[in-house]
Amino acid sequence: TLVKRLTNIDPDRLAEEKAREMTIDLGFAWLELDNDELLGIVDVPGHRDFIENMLAGIGSIDAVILVIAADEGVMPQTREHLSILHLLGIENGLIAMTKTDMVDDPDWLELVEQEIMEVVEGTSLENVDIVRVSAITGDGIPDLLAKLTDLLADLPQRADYNQPRLPIDRVFTISGFGTVVTGTLLGGSLRIGNEIELQPTGLSGRIRGLQSYKQSVEVAYPGSRVAVNITGIEKRAVQRGHVLAHPKQITPTRLVDVYFNHLPDASRPLKHNAAVKVFSGAAEAPAHVRLLNDETLLPGQSGWIQLRLDEHLPISRGDRYILRYPSPAETIGGGIVIEPRPRKRWKRFQTQVIQHLETLM
Repeated sequence: TLVKRLTNIDPDRLAEEKAREMTIDLGFAWLELDNDELLGIVDVPGHRDFIENMLAGIGSIDAVILVIAADEGVMPQTREHLSILHLLGIENGLIAMTKTDMVDDPDWLELVEQEIMEVVEGTSLENVDIVRVSAITGDGIPDLLAKLTDLLADLPQRADYNQPRLPIDRVFTISGFGTVVTGTLLGGSLRIGNEIELQPTGLSGRIRGLQSYKQSVEVAYPGSRVAVNITGIEKRAVQRGHVLAHPKQITPTRLVDVYFNHLPDASRPLKHNAAVKVFSGAAEAPAHVRLLNDETLLPGQSGWIQLRLDEHLPISRGDRYILRYPSPAETIGGGIVIEPRPRKRWKRFQTQVIQHLETLM
């Protein structure tokens, strides 16, 4: 509802979403700020049953609006979302305390705001502004837009390394045009006519057309939401989590060395060879954990682990990732990819290996 008020675009596309009046999958919208800056919005599900869909949408964002309802306060899923944002190192954002029209008691609003401040203490969003808004009456919306404009004005432009990567979060076909994929572009620019490669499949194609915020463009730049019309690759060969890049730029991997931060409120210690699910960019894959320097990792501890993936993933050095237990489903931690293609499965408790990884980090 807040996204629709801000952009006049309803990001809920699915009939089930409209029937249940809740976001289930990723939605997309955009608006033009007063300074003529185009702002793309990825609307992610809030409900804890759809955390894994949420994870597919936030790997490439510059900033976040964390939405907390004034009449309900901080929910369990709010805390999980906050933990994920902290693990991904997302520090720029705002907190929108919505549905203020549902609360008549000013003291209650003060209590909710105090609770929010306590919950974000010690996280990456500890110092962000809290804005009270109503998407129904419009109260606070101008203030939210003004603070959003100021926030984004201070952010640096996304770097262009001439190594474009588009983590794909949606794929569909348009009659007469063929396969279209969307995502948030990282690392470099894409141009019409570019040869491209889809990873981890290795399929090759070419860019037939580009759109950014519904406008046809010749070039798409890093940081923007992009729709890419590709020739040479059929829709059935593409899925969420695949990455579009220049040829021979990305080598998929099934073995990854990472630094891991275990959440303090995780339900149990992380054991060697534990089964987990890895989320990075828009991709996910089952994996097993190899603890390289610890017998177990207690909640709140950090350490070096090697992830043995069940399938190839297009992961790069410096990427952030999240780990979850598959059953019962629980976010347990995350961190940063240090070596996306290690030479081998390391023996455990090897001082030389740990020193090498610390040097890389």
